[in-house]
Amino acid sequence: MTASSLKYASISDRLDGLGAAKWAVHIAGKQRAAAGADLIFLSIGEPDLPPPAKVVEHAITALRAGRTKYASGQGEVGTLDAVAAHHERRSGLPTTRRNIAVTSGTQHALYAAITTLVETGDEVLVPDPYYATYEGVVASTGATFVPVPTLPEHDFHLRPEALEAAITPRSRVLLMNTPSNPTGAVLSEAEIDAIGEVCERHDLWIVCDEVYAELTFDRPFSSPFDRPRLRERAVSVASISKSHALPGFRSGWAAGPEEFIRRLTLVSETMLFGIQPFLSDALVVALDEQHPEVRRQRDVFHERAQAMVATLEGSTGVRVHLPEGGMFVLADVRPTGLSGLDFAWRLLDECGVVVMPGESFGARGAGHVRLALTVEADVMAEACRRIRELAEQLAAEHRADTQEG
Repeated sequence: MTASSLKYASISDRLDGLGAAKWAVHIAGKQRAAAGADLIFLSIGEPDLPPPAKVVEHAITALRAGRTKYASGQGEVGTLDAVAAHHERRSGLPTTRRNIAVTSGTQHALYAAITTLVETGDEVLVPDPYYATYEGVVASTGATFVPVPTLPEHDFHLRPEALEAAITPRSRVLLMNTPSNPTGAVLSEAEIDAIGEVCERHDLWIVCDEVYAELTFDRPFSSPFDRPRLRERAVSVASISKSHALPGFRSGWAAGPEEFIRRLTLVSETMLFGIQPFLSDALVVALDEQHPEVRRQRDVFHERAQAMVATLEGSTGVRVHLPEGGMFVLADVRPTGLSGLDFAWRLLDECGVVVMPGESFGARGAGHVRLALTVEADVMAEACRRIRELAEQLAAEHRADTQEG
């Protein structure tokens, strides 16, 4: 038998093209930077501000104290209680450790949650644009990924009627994200209740990615898991990667009904048997206490978003709107006549600015680029100057070509 005759599981076929391909511009930028190119990176949502010092110090103390042994697959008791208390404070609803599973970040929680709820023959509904990994998470289960369009004129908020129109007898889960990556949309309590009514009527689960919950601008955060009538069908997944600027800690969780958590833990334990105890201890400190660094980060991202929108506003080549939360601005470059992907490559090749093409975030992201708010103000201003200059040049050329045609 030769190596070419060996077989692979179909999961790798389903995931082909849903991984690194979406990050091709960013990867190329990293390779060029490693070779000495001077580039500005607005591509990845990796916070540039310092994390809470107290959380980091507690992790170091716990590490030195020998908290390096195996942990419970569901999570350490103290950590489960801390996450439960966090949700109870936020919602006012009773929440216990039986409602929580600790995971290695939000992506782990998402994979485990979707794998627990769907399989081949099922459908997962996802507002479009959506985060780049969602397609792969759903495809890995064999379920069908069903984009639900959201519109710029609605500030990319999911409308109940759009959700209703996408539902079929095979629909099982609504996978949503608030605040949204990449659009910055933050759903209100009333909007979540209206969406929840549709899900109740069709007996759908709601899995909500809430990793940006602490990063809302001038409007409160709301969660399906915090709504009493939705609690038995709602799952919240989150982490301290964004809120506390600690993506490398890989400290997250899933919150949901007790039976869901019991089943999710079975799935999760086949992937990773518990997170590192010293990081688990740090997660407790992150959630149990208030940290000035968390509030400062939210304020800085809001200021940067306002500055970016002000710099690009009025451009003939790129259109932007102020995000309601998160750490990104979604910029419409369709006036240039290019796709988001082509514009991103031109921006990298000609201007030394690295962004994410909107096509990585679904059909509704086409013709857009996502700009991360994760560089200092002066660097961001220079990046915006280059983006505007290229976009306006290309838009002028496109108008001229259109008129000639």
